[in-house]
Amino acid sequence: MVKRRGPPDEVAAILRELIKALDVIDPANGRKVGDAKYGVYAFFDYDDEPIYVGQTTEQLRVRIRRHLTNQRTDAVAMNVLDPFEVADVEMWPFWDLHDAWQLAEQNEQKAKVREWAKERLNSAEYSLFQSVLDASQFGAVLNEKPPDEAEMMELPSSFRRRIVPPDIYRRRVHPDIRIAQRAATIARLADVISRRQVKPGLRATLVVQAKRLLHLSESRLREVE
Repeated sequence: MVKRRGPPDEVAAILRELIKALDVIDPANGRKVGDAKYGVYAFFDYDDEPIYVGQTTEQLRVRIRRHLTNQRTDAVAMNVLDPFEVADVEMWPFWDLHDAWQLAEQNEQKAKVREWAKERLNSAEYSLFQSVLDASQFGAVLNEKPPDEAEMMELPSSFRRRIVPPDIYRRRVHPDIRIAQRAATIARLADVISRRQVKPGLRATLVVQAKRLLHLSESRLREVE
């Protein structure tokens, strides 16, 4: 019996595409977008539907990989977003915050940068969340907790890339595959809810997933009838 090391071939292929997305060069400064310490990001599914929005203070590369390789430390959070559903990743790096942090030498200076970054990122995440919410046909995103209300702002230039290779995309985009996967995600999430005392936001996420499954199933039924 041959022992295989590492993830399955399909998963490995997607991870390679994810690395390419994170390594894309920002033409404004010649740096890899994923290396930005501060930024916001969004995930989109196979229908171009926004499904998750977040911010990071630890590098876009680190935060996004943690999401998509199920390395979240919170077991509940791992059931909110199914990496299988993510087709595209869009990133907004904040290089001014990144540079300010690198130039800060004393703890007092770093504390000021952290406070500035927190305010900017909260505004950016809220602005992005409202933007994708408006674009969603369901008027919802899968975030367990929506960002706190903050001052709206104009976001910097973004970088969007598909992380699923074409051959895998053609298989996964089939509605029957996605219906089965989404139903399994709902079952896992419902099981977590049944076993824990959870916040209302997680139940709201379950409702959104159920609506998405209903829409996909009804669309598929119309196709075959």
